[in-house]
Amino acid sequence: MPRITTPDGIALHYEECGEGTPILFIHEFGGNHESWEPQLRHFSRRHRCITYAARGYPPSDVPTDVEQYSQAIAVVDAIAVLDALSIARAHFVGLSMGGFATVHFGLRHPDRALSLTVAGAGYGCEKEHEEYFRGVSLEVADRFEKDGARAFAPVYGEGASRVQFQNKDPRGWREFADRLATHSDIGAALTMRGVQARRPSFWDLEAELKVMDVPTLVIVGDEDDHCLQPGIFLKKTIPACGLSIFPKTGHTLNLEEPGWFNLFLAEFIAQVEAGRWLKRDPRALPGQVMRTR
Repeated sequence: MPRITTPDGIALHYEECGEGTPILFIHEFGGNHESWEPQLRHFSRRHRCITYAARGYPPSDVPTDVEQYSQAIAVVDAIAVLDALSIARAHFVGLSMGGFATVHFGLRHPDRALSLTVAGAGYGCEKEHEEYFRGVSLEVADRFEKDGARAFAPVYGEGASRVQFQNKDPRGWREFADRLATHSDIGAALTMRGVQARRPSFWDLEAELKVMDVPTLVIVGDEDDHCLQPGIFLKKTIPACGLSIFPKTGHTLNLEEPGWFNLFLAEFIAQVEAGRWLKRDPRALPGQVMRTR
């Protein structure tokens, strides 16, 4: 079982396949390293694909101190994976919790990122819902800790932005829910408390995002309500950012619509590698409706 060790001594399980320009896939809270299987099968044909189980997600180590979980530590862990595999730069692809890690990686280590794909990221960012999100995150943490992942997985898996996946692809959703049921009870609880409930809003990072030059693709489902406005905010704020919105789609983007996800990601990476994913043309003035002179 391949493992790397982080600077604070946590062992992380990782998997890799394929050859070529590296792509690092970072999973969401409700998933794990196995959640990227449709992408690894597709992109490993021409890329070196790497994914890993975040701390708190077996077979990676599960620290029992909440202070060993944070947004900043998630970035350190991603760097540790690259360093252990002697990868200087990679394309980063993250979903939800992994999307937040991808954004923060671009802010802290832009020299190590060829591109950033930020999918389904935004929960807790909207200032009017910030306190609600923190409160419900702590409630979810309590449920994982007290009831256990196996009992709570069916409840969490039928959230407002998960039922789209269930309706379209019951077998795929069942695989997702069954995988969620295997999560560490304490690992899930501490991840929710240490990472999810304490991370900053994108709006708090506006000044930094405005000067982040890493090519970025944001992908959001149109029924993933609390990621829509954050996605638009990232599009308007990051200089070289594109936005794709999948119709009739919820939060579990890469599994719910793997064909679309792979298509848009492949085109994005191709444009980046060709040097054609550019900053927005300064003539494209947001306040202009039509030019009159």
